[in-house]
Amino acid sequence: MSDLVFIAFPSEQKAEEVRDRVLEMQKEYLIELGDAVVAVRDANGRIKLNQLVNTTATGAVSGAFWGTLIGFIFLMPLVGTAIGAASGALGGKLTDVGINDQFMKDAAQSLAPGNAGLFLLIRKMTTDKVLADLRGVGGTVMRTSLTDEQEKALREALADHSGAQAAPAEAAPGSAPAGGATPATS
Repeated sequence: MSDLVFIAFPSEQKAEEVRDRVLEMQKEYLIELGDAVVAVRDANGRIKLNQLVNTTATGAVSGAFWGTLIGFIFLMPLVGTAIGAASGALGGKLTDVGINDQFMKDAAQSLAPGNAGLFLLIRKMTTDKVLADLRGVGGTVMRTSLTDEQEKALREALADHSGAQAAPAEAAPGSAPAGGATPATS
């Protein structure tokens, strides 16, 4: 079963940066994604989806190839290419892989104008390593299908700006904090 995560960011650049980071983790086999889409809400309130795969263009290229091949059989390669590209583009436009586009547009309406959101469809992940890599990137968890414990851990990892950088500098390895107390968190 896959899990859906929607995280809001203050800019499109930040959302793209985090998506690139997650895609790098996928190359390291720490996470397996079904889809990763950045949704941007412009100043006029319109939603733009930055998909990983443009199914319309992919369909057009595939259709043009098959249309040309069939066109050669009937000695009309240009007609075959044109018909194949058009039908492939139409098929690609009607194909929706990964997260439903309408769902993402509806959910992205909750973003403030100028902000962006990252939708991740997660098939599998090594949770502790993924959260450690995402520690401190910022962002606000808007929606998830994760368990309550996983969602809480994700929120804490995204919000932890100082924990990853400050902890090693505060104490030497193997030593306790001064006074033996642990810092309180709110």
